[in-house]
Amino acid sequence: MSAAARAAHLLVDDAPSIFVDTLAQTFLGERAEELLGYHRAYGSYPVLAGARSTAVTRSRYTEDRLSELIGRGLDQYVILGAGLDSFAYRSALADRIRVFEVDKPATQCWKRAVLSETDTKVPPSAVFVPVDFEKESADSLAGHLVRAGFDPARPALISWLGVTMYLTPEAIGQTLSVVSGFAPGTELIVEHLLPAGLRDAAGQSYAELVMAAAAEQGEPWRTFLGIEEMDALLLGHGLRPVEYVRQRETVDASEWERTDALRPFELSVLARASVPSRRL
Repeated sequence: MSAAARAAHLLVDDAPSIFVDTLAQTFLGERAEELLGYHRAYGSYPVLAGARSTAVTRSRYTEDRLSELIGRGLDQYVILGAGLDSFAYRSALADRIRVFEVDKPATQCWKRAVLSETDTKVPPSAVFVPVDFEKESADSLAGHLVRAGFDPARPALISWLGVTMYLTPEAIGQTLSVVSGFAPGTELIVEHLLPAGLRDAAGQSYAELVMAAAAEQGEPWRTFLGIEEMDALLLGHGLRPVEYVRQRETVDASEWERTDALRPFELSVLARASVPSRRL
């Protein structure tokens, strides 16, 4: 669904594009016509427009920050819950960095099949790291990464988007503890959903509709965190909060002067945190 939202953004929304994922449509494979058809026919429907706003703004913010860090010499990028993320296969920056895609084994088998079917070249910089968190503890994440070639003694950017709402606070905390054990200077960008009382009307409407659909598909939303709660969670697991970015703040204000249906709304926040030089 996230890949469909990124792909649809280039088809149904007006210029300027907030985020350009040139492979998202390709990665949809045989489901492209079905999934993109909804956006083409009902693109202004709040849930579909909201899905596009969410998908493109979080990707834009994360890859903008990644570009900045690569310019400073960073050479490791870890994507937790990578799904159909296409960075390693479309960005020129991927040649300057190792990209560790972490996801469930079954999901990665599916993605490998998609890459093969679409004749998408897998560059040497892309590394698949299968981790089954249903059978393994979060602590095993570090071991899997190291065996895949990750160097925990060098800083990295860790991206964790569209995942925490499906986990318990305890499970989130376990992964934060693993990240805090990486090299000082490592940064984490993690998305968290706001509780009902902190959403605006558009965010609340979106949450009610999508949360019900997610529960029906066996993936209920479990955790909602305000900024103060996320701040405490990060600090409690050894990370230093740097900033909290709402959808409206992911791009310049002028980019929200749009003629399409995309509008920022209060549903989720991107928290950016770093591993300090010494434990907090």
